[in-house]
Amino acid sequence: MELVEIGKNILTSCMNVRPKEQVLVVTDDEKYAIGQALYQAAKVLESEAMLMTMSPRAVSGQEPPAAVAAAMKAADVVLCPMSTSITHTRAKIEAAAAGARIATMPGITKDMFTKGAMTADYRRVMEFTERVAELLTKASTARIEKQGRVMTLDLRGRPGVSSPGIYREKGQAGNLPSGEAYIAPVETGANGSMVIDGSVVGIGLLKEPLEVEVKNGVLQSIRGKEAEKLDILLKSRNNATLCELGIGTNYAAGLVGIILEDEKAYQTVHIAFGTNVGFGGNNQADCHIDGIIKNPTLYLDDKLVMLDGVFQI
Repeated sequence: MELVEIGKNILTSCMNVRPKEQVLVVTDDEKYAIGQALYQAAKVLESEAMLMTMSPRAVSGQEPPAAVAAAMKAADVVLCPMSTSITHTRAKIEAAAAGARIATMPGITKDMFTKGAMTADYRRVMEFTERVAELLTKASTARIEKQGRVMTLDLRGRPGVSSPGIYREKGQAGNLPSGEAYIAPVETGANGSMVIDGSVVGIGLLKEPLEVEVKNGVLQSIRGKEAEKLDILLKSRNNATLCELGIGTNYAAGLVGIILEDEKAYQTVHIAFGTNVGFGGNNQADCHIDGIIKNPTLYLDDKLVMLDGVFQI
């Protein structure tokens, strides 16, 4: 019953679900309990509740079945507690374009559902997230520095995206829990090397850091323990393309080993490789793989935004 009550709060405060609206919960076998709780919560709110369950996708960014995609486009509200992410799929993009309000929850656990980032004051998160997203929009370049490594990214002409965890208007979509501002850098404009030492999609919390080298937007090498688990990134140029720069803006989030929460945490930025067509880029890949960088220094143009993980704005 606790999960249903939490689900009810999420549906009302973050999604503004109203009676008679068509609310679709899309889940998979591994996250069925949370999917069922959200479905029951939607029924309590007297919406037209629906629950679709599928087999887990093999990798984040893989499209759901066509029948699921069609149902998403027809719904008013879509919630997706899943073991992998469909945040950057065409199914989600097209459903949002059709007017659905969408919250994706890749990797959500019962603990995450009841603690941490999900407990934040989302009005506070929204205010700060929008400020950071505006800085990204205005910037022409970004520079990440950590342990002597430097990576530069070309942001010209690309919009910053605010993902504050509140999706109350038609077409609004993002993660829950949330709290990040992110951008799709120019696909050929990232250069340098960087240490990823927080967590990575497909691995979780890192016991030892990974080091990546990028040239003209494309991953050249990835070194470190468990790097072989990210072989998909080197299978094609599109998979290897640096597709995102993100900044965590949720003060209540922590590093738990699940990217859904990790990428929202203060004192972190993240880069990702793969698909970015859903948020201002033009790269379509087989995956979307994020890597968390702890306590970096970040400049947007010449403005110091973060110094060793501490916000300067």
